[in-house]
Amino acid sequence: MAQGRGSAMAMGLALLCLLVHSEVAGAATFVVGDSSGWTFSTAGWPSGKRFRAGDVLEFRYNPSAHNVVAVSAAGYRSCSASPAARVFTSGNDRVTLPRGTNYFICSLAGHCESGMKIAVTAV
Repeated sequence: MAQGRGSAMAMGLALLCLLVHSEVAGAATFVVGDSSGWTFSTAGWPSGKRFRAGDVLEFRYNPSAHNVVAVSAAGYRSCSASPAARVFTSGNDRVTLPRGTNYFICSLAGHCESGMKIAVTAV
């Protein structure tokens, strides 16, 4: 009897691992701005794309000219970042999307105002 329960637990654990793996394996990677990369006038880039929680946004840019900052909706609208905002500066940043709307800007002077910002909603 105990051996049967152990087998059932092992089968359940294997099924759980398979489900978790399939969710991760299903994640897509999107290069922000496609071949142009993270640059000016990318605000419309998410339009027509379907994003899911767990998908990865890859920001490619010249790190001496730009950055990527994860901001709130208010920060997106005002093109400003709070001191606690997460700032990326590598030029090849990967961000995994949580569920909901995610906002990103370039915080260098005038860049966000020139369209270097995106809002991405992951379901």
